[in-house]
Amino acid sequence: MKKSIPIMLVSLIQRRTLTTAFQLSRLSSHNYATTTILQEGRSSAAVSDKDLLTKTNGTSQSKNQEALDTNPPKGTRDFYPPDQRLRSWLFNHFRSVSQSHGFSEYDAPVLESSSLYIRKAGEEVTQQLYNFVDKGGREVTLRPEMTPSLARMVMAKKGGLNLPLKWFSIPQCWRYERMTRGRRREHYQWNMDVWGVPGVEVEAELLSAMVTFFKNVGLGSEDVGIKVNSRNVIGEVLRELGVPEEKFAATCVLVDKLEKVPLDAIQGELQELGLERSTIEKLTTVLTNKSIESIQTVLPSDSQAVAELTQLFNLCKAYGIEDWVQFDASVVRGLAYYTGIVFEAFDRKGELRAIAGGGRYDKLLETFGGEPTPAAGFGFGDAVIVELLKERNKLPSFEGSGFDTVVFAMNEDLYGPAVQVASSLRENGQSVDLILENKKSKWVFKHASRNEAKYCVIVGSDEYENGAVAIKDLATGEQSTVKINELGDWTKSVAQSS
Repeated sequence: MKKSIPIMLVSLIQRRTLTTAFQLSRLSSHNYATTTILQEGRSSAAVSDKDLLTKTNGTSQSKNQEALDTNPPKGTRDFYPPDQRLRSWLFNHFRSVSQSHGFSEYDAPVLESSSLYIRKAGEEVTQQLYNFVDKGGREVTLRPEMTPSLARMVMAKKGGLNLPLKWFSIPQCWRYERMTRGRRREHYQWNMDVWGVPGVEVEAELLSAMVTFFKNVGLGSEDVGIKVNSRNVIGEVLRELGVPEEKFAATCVLVDKLEKVPLDAIQGELQELGLERSTIEKLTTVLTNKSIESIQTVLPSDSQAVAELTQLFNLCKAYGIEDWVQFDASVVRGLAYYTGIVFEAFDRKGELRAIAGGGRYDKLLETFGGEPTPAAGFGFGDAVIVELLKERNKLPSFEGSGFDTVVFAMNEDLYGPAVQVASSLRENGQSVDLILENKKSKWVFKHASRNEAKYCVIVGSDEYENGAVAIKDLATGEQSTVKINELGDWTKSVAQSS
């Protein structure tokens, strides 16, 4: 009887194997939509799948799949740790300058209603939107700039904000445009804006903030200049030429395009506006003026533009930034909402596009149905300034992680004490990289050097038996022994010495 049991088991296994093979064969041959197999009281539904046998056999199909494109979408960037450290360094400078000038930080959604940006003045930005219809049927866009979002936020409070308002932000912005050096389809932009003050004191304060940033990152007035003009210069000339005021903004947008294309290229747009070619030719002649004195000769004697420009340049002298700013009547900026002073920071060598730009936009809120509110601000992209700093060799190194201390145990038995040491240092304000594996000391020191750590704490058997650790100063190469219960005092002393 005992000898017959294995034979019965073998027979049962063979029958079940044959049954399963037959059922799989039927699934493959007839491609049943759904087959229910009852087996040992459990049921399973097998959905039609021509690759079922291959999957059952565990054969991978990955070889037939298209290889993943590891590049980010065209015009965008990945930020690996060194890139992220550079970005953080730059943003910290933006924030430091803004806060030193009494500005408060704000933010808004990257996704906005398309109507916020679609205006009728022929601006490039309206043709560069990353826009789509969402699943709720709403027309939305990735923001191309921050100022309209700020206007929306101000309007949302319905007069509930205390003016003057001094806000800054560092949003990511998106524009589908042709890429050149320093120009991508996404970028971060430092914005500083003041609402509620009508005088050029605002523009002077904004220019001061911009110059402070340049100085803080090691640039001088020989590297960067800021061209200043007033939209009122163009307005007064157009008024003299008989151009209606409602066409001023659109005309400014056209004039701004002349920096990139010849006059013939905008002939059609001139005709749409009802402007004569001679009008633009006369205007561009005026815009070649490079001094306030020369512009006075073609403007009315009581020119508001001359008065505000003269006052602004006097304020720049008071700020001590007169070497940085210069009058240039050709600067008009490409956005239709500017109404007064406009300015643009540029590379003195002329190798890069505009570094930053801004101006006064007193009527922006009115275009959205709000009350006219005086406002001015600037946008300062991250891409061009980084190119300039690289060009002038002003960027620090971002290759190392820059943490304070590396902690490692000489053997696995000492890993627990190493954890305690790392925790103690962290509690006392240090950034600490704890080595999580059992590594040789040669590897650890190379790792610490590569990441530009300042110290290496070695938890060794002899030192630990005496309640201490060895600490190596990676800058000087000196090594000392410190009691574990005195690590707090040690962190304070090295912090003070640095």
